[in-house]
Amino acid sequence: MQDLRWVQMSDGELHEFLGKGGTGIISFATESNNPPFTIPVSYGYDTDSATFYYRLAFPPESGKEDVVDNPVAFVTYNQVDERYQSVVATGHLEKVTNMPYDSAAIQRMWAIQIPMVDIFDRPPENISFRHFRLVPDTIAGRKEVKTQP
Repeated sequence: MQDLRWVQMSDGELHEFLGKGGTGIISFATESNNPPFTIPVSYGYDTDSATFYYRLAFPPESGKEDVVDNPVAFVTYNQVDERYQSVVATGHLEKVTNMPYDSAAIQRMWAIQIPMVDIFDRPPENISFRHFRLVPDTIAGRKEVKTQP
């Protein structure tokens, strides 16, 4: 049996792992007696600015409207070469939807690809979407490594 341990990723490894985007889980803080509001999301990532971008749906009564301004934690993970890697980022989402066309945030968002995942019970054109970014207050990546015998 292999002995494994977790170590921090370097910045280069972290950016390589995040690539241009993928999927993960975002959790919004709630009142102390309630669990976090957690949803699966797809994301885009800009390595130059270390910024995550999200396209969030706001169907009626989804609950996102009540928490979208709260602090968030975002987690993404994957198995690479038979070893797990993960990244956790925290901060606040910033609305990108209404930013000026020529703003750096909008230009960066258009330069990345946010994977489109259709999980709704109606056509996407009938659902209200908004764009957000996360410039992390904290970001850390970990990876599994095999220990020496």
